Formats: sequence, structure tokens, C-alpha cells
Amino acid sequence: MQFGIFTVGDVTTDPTTGRTPSEFERIKATVAIAKKAEEVGLDVFATGEHHNPPFIASNPTATLAYIGAQTERLLLSTSTTLITTTDPVLIAEDYAKVQHLVDGRLDLMMGRGNTGPVYPWFGKDIRDGISLAVENYALLHRLWREDVVDWEGKHRTPLQGYTATPRPLDGVPPFVWHGSIRSPEIAEQAAYYGDGFFANHIFWPPSHTARMVDLYRRRFEHYGHGTADQAIVGLGGQVFMRKNSQDAVREFRPYFDNAPVYGHGPSLEDFTSQTPLTVGSPQEVIERTLGFREYAGDYQRQLFLVDHAGLPLTTVLEQLDLLGEEVVPALRKEFEALRPAHVPSDPPVHPAVGGAPVHEEQEVVA
Repeated sequence: MQFGIFTVGDVTTDPTTGRTPSEFERIKATVAIAKKAEEVGLDVFATGEHHNPPFIASNPTATLAYIGAQTERLLLSTSTTLITTTDPVLIAEDYAKVQHLVDGRLDLMMGRGNTGPVYPWFGKDIRDGISLAVENYALLHRLWREDVVDWEGKHRTPLQGYTATPRPLDGVPPFVWHGSIRSPEIAEQAAYYGDGFFANHIFWPPSHTARMVDLYRRRFEHYGHGTADQAIVGLGGQVFMRKNSQDAVREFRPYFDNAPVYGHGPSLEDFTSQTPLTVGSPQEVIERTLGFREYAGDYQRQLFLVDHAGLPLTTVLEQLDLLGEEVVPALRKEFEALRPAHVPSDPPVHPAVGGAPVHEEQEVVA
């Protein structure tokens, strides 16, 4: 099972000091966090894609290539690639290039994002969000698997005899996750292609995530990619830890209370009871995370959000130490002890990386 972290790249004022990091500081901190993730033994670093303040995650390809040059084994991913507003031709070429640069240590998570204004900024209509996600990915899927593509659709100009370059490394495209919080159409899309489904359930109750994952699993089996329990699932989560749970709650509370999105809303206690956010000791994080299996089944990737809401870099690095030293080793042991032999322990990776096998291609209708 893969464990890692993901970042949304927010630039947020530290509520305890009143200091706001510069964009330069936040960009450099992102690199430091990724390198620390490898140092402490995590498997994956993922970054989102935002094109508006207060975020610095607007160019994942540059970020991942730069981090890849400074790491050796860390798997690199996007925690959102905007399949709706980014030309699939550009995605095909950019991420194939990164795949070469990082020796295959790359996969992608397709998503629609959570910022409505991004659609007109890139000449799209938010009302076409699902249609764009479906059509654009159908094209991307072909661009990585066919040397010459003739294509015509609704949302971009036709292609005639087009070849995306460079071709995927050794002819093997990056593995793709389809990320969604609330859209069953995206779970269906992931199942149709036999790709992974990532449920970023940091804002939603377990019951909702359970329904989405169950839909994906049932449809994965329906399309003939394997049994439902063999479907490739990833989950998001949020943690803040100190050795003593009371210290964790006391320290994290001002960050939670003023955080973008959920700040000035539910209390910390209500939010932790209703979502997977865990604030406490490493043991509490271990126990809570193991509980995800009760409603999501055996899954292959767990990513934690640890660097948001204005938390200073030193604190984030301390969180990574706790993850690497205490939390992840225990989770690896416990999850693998529970996993049936026929269920994949890891998502597919490029053969150059080793580990889990690449899925055999299933014939699908684009």
C-alpha cells in the first residue's frame, strides 16, 4: 500500500503570528516538504492545480519535474489535473515529458477542480464540466495509446493525423486516477477505463465516501476489469499530530478556526466527528485511518494533507517525521495483514519503477 501526502499549495496567513509567507517561500516550502517525504520513507507526493490566488500550484509539471530531479524513489502525482480546462493535447505532451524526466515515477489524478471562475479564464463553461471531463479524457486516453490520432468532438477543434510527442516512456502511459468528491459520473468514468478512483473525502462524512467507492467498485467489475474488491482505490485524509492529543488540539485549533474553506464554520470537535480529519496522537491517527477500511474496503493509496491553513514549514516537517517514524510503519503492517491475497496491495506503476504490475489494457470504446 502506498502512503504519501498531497498539497493544495495555499498561501495562508498564520493566525498565531499574523505572518503570511511570500509566494517564493511557499513554492520553496513545497519542494522541501516533498524531499522530506522521501527522507522519512513515504511513497508519494502529490500537488494540486489552481490558477488563482491564494494558491501557488498553477504549474504542476514544472513543480514535479523539479522535485523529481532532487529525489530518487518518490512517486510523483498530481492531486488534481484540470481535465476540464486544460487541453488534453497539452496534458498528453507535458506529462509524457515529465514521465521521461523522472524515470517513470509519475501518475496523474484527473479532476474538475473546485474554483468556478477557472472555466471562463480558459474559455470554457462550467455547465459543461462533466461533459468536458468525459470527452477530454477520452481523447487523452487515445493520445497516449495511439501513434496517430484522428479525432472530432464537441469541445475542441478536430485532430487529423496527430501524434503527441514525446510518446509515453517505453510505450506505457502514466497510471491515471479520477478524483471526485461528489460526482458519480466520475466514479463511472474511472470504472469504465479500469483506472483508479480517488475519493478525497476530507470534507465529507464516511457514508458519502462509502457510496461513491461502492459505485466505482461495482462498475469496475461490470466492465470486466476484475472483481469489485480488486478495483484501485485511493483516499485522502487530514491529520495534525503531537505526542499528546491535548497538545495537538490546542495547537491546531487556531489554524482550523481560520482555515480557508471550513474556517469560521463547524467547531473542530464537530468537524472531526463528521469527517476523517484527525487531530491527536499518532496512535489516534493510526486507529482512525485503519477505520477507513471498514467503509472503503481494501484500498491501495492513502494521502494525507498536512501543510495547509497557514501551518509553518517547521511544523509541517515535524508532522512528516511523525508520519514516517510512527504512523505509516504501523499502517503498512496492519493494512497488509488484513488484505486478501487476491487484492492488489499497490496501484500500478511504470515497469521502470518496479513494484506493482501495470494493468493489462481492457478494450474500451472511446
